[in-house]
Amino acid sequence: QVQLVESGGGLVQPGGSLTLSCAASGRTFSGYVMGWFRQAPGKEREFVAAINWSGSSTVYGDSGKGRFTISRDNAKNTVYLQMNSLKPEDTTVYYCAADRNERFYRATLRVEYDYWGQGTQVTVSS
Repeated sequence: QVQLVESGGGLVQPGGSLTLSCAASGRTFSGYVMGWFRQAPGKEREFVAAINWSGSSTVYGDSGKGRFTISRDNAKNTVYLQMNSLKPEDTTVYYCAADRNERFYRATLRVEYDYWGQGTQVTVSS
């Protein structure tokens, strides 16, 4: 069992930056694919970014390409999402997720992930 706790959400002005963190506890974190998703009310959970166990490979959804950067620190059991050039449409709840199957080729699929955090709210507004 893995427990995931997101932090770092909040209110930011358009064009601003924010870094989300996801701290993992429980079983071995370093072997897991980690992902970030987001979900607006009434919409499906959307893939944002994922990173393989070593950090050598990353993949991004259309919403984050060129603006977001995912990274991880296995020594700290933490994965990060650096978000730049934020837009009002980025306003939503962001979720961290862990995939124990190490199938990075499926990292964009919501159903691939076994563990989820509770989410952190990001609001982009002036």
